[in-house]
Amino acid sequence: QLELVESGGGLVQPGGSLRLSCYIPDFSGYYSIGWFRQSPGKEREAVNCYSSTDGNSHNVQSVEGRFTSSASGAEYSVYLQMENLKLEDSGVYFCAAGRFPYASCSFVPSEYSHWGQGTQVTVSS
Repeated sequence: QLELVESGGGLVQPGGSLRLSCYIPDFSGYYSIGWFRQSPGKEREAVNCYSSTDGNSHNVQSVEGRFTSSASGAEYSVYLQMENLKLEDSGVYFCAAGRFPYASCSFVPSEYSHWGQGTQVTVSS
């Protein structure tokens, strides 16, 4: 079982920044990492995915230009840097690991096999 541990959430004002970490002790290049968020009453939605195949960060449209993911093999971690945060970015953020032999990564939650416990991000003035 692959363990994922998120951290870095918190309270931030609109326009502020946060960096989330997803620590994966057994991280290998076989897994790509998806970042998802869920707000009360809403379905879990993708915001970004990091491809272990090409090392690229992929955003959904709503966060384009504001979010970037990256990885550190030495730290067994994948990071989500979030800039210019908006009120609607609030939610519980999850990282997830999955294998995608025919794609770089995915925005579909059901395609990921391992999930972290989530970290709360609150954007509020």
